[in-house]
Amino acid sequence: MSWRKPMPPEATLVFKGVIFEVWQWEQQMYDGTTATFERLRRADATQVILVSEGGIMVQEQYQPDTDMFLSLPGGRCEAGEDSLEGAKRELMEESGYTSDDWELFQTDEPAGKIEWKNYTYIARNGVKAGDVAHDAGEKMTHRFISFDDFLLLADDPNFRGNTLVPTMLRARLDAEKRDDLKHRLGLA
Repeated sequence: MSWRKPMPPEATLVFKGVIFEVWQWEQQMYDGTTATFERLRRADATQVILVSEGGIMVQEQYQPDTDMFLSLPGGRCEAGEDSLEGAKRELMEESGYTSDDWELFQTDEPAGKIEWKNYTYIARNGVKAGDVAHDAGEKMTHRFISFDDFLLLADDPNFRGNTLVPTMLRARLDAEKRDDLKHRLGLA
């Protein structure tokens, strides 16, 4: 359930970029005056916790406008694509892996002024099924890490999995949550 009210029907699109749209509307304030409010909108995104080869896939990634960062496979959903389709496509493009065992793990709305959801899926028993097809602006390698090393990524400033960090930290502090997460990932 979202804590944010939906975009008002009177909102108008004032700018459409490659990734972001800017929407504005007049909002009545508590004192009776009005003010212009705005919100960004962007395509939803996915990330995949891929479990295979006895570990969890992590990527070392470079993009033209960033320094190196660590991530899980994933990216933007395309127009008309639901989140699971996007997760499967992104996993295949970025790693060449597929899975027949998918579970929606969590859905987050990571930013207050951006209408955007990030879906995290678990893909168990991943298998290499093809070649990678990186976008022109992506350079990445992947490796498999242990469950314990996965939990330690929560401390790594280069890890771009912010929506997962609270879950990872809870699993490090609470044995029951650790066992539950390990079981959900298919590693127990």
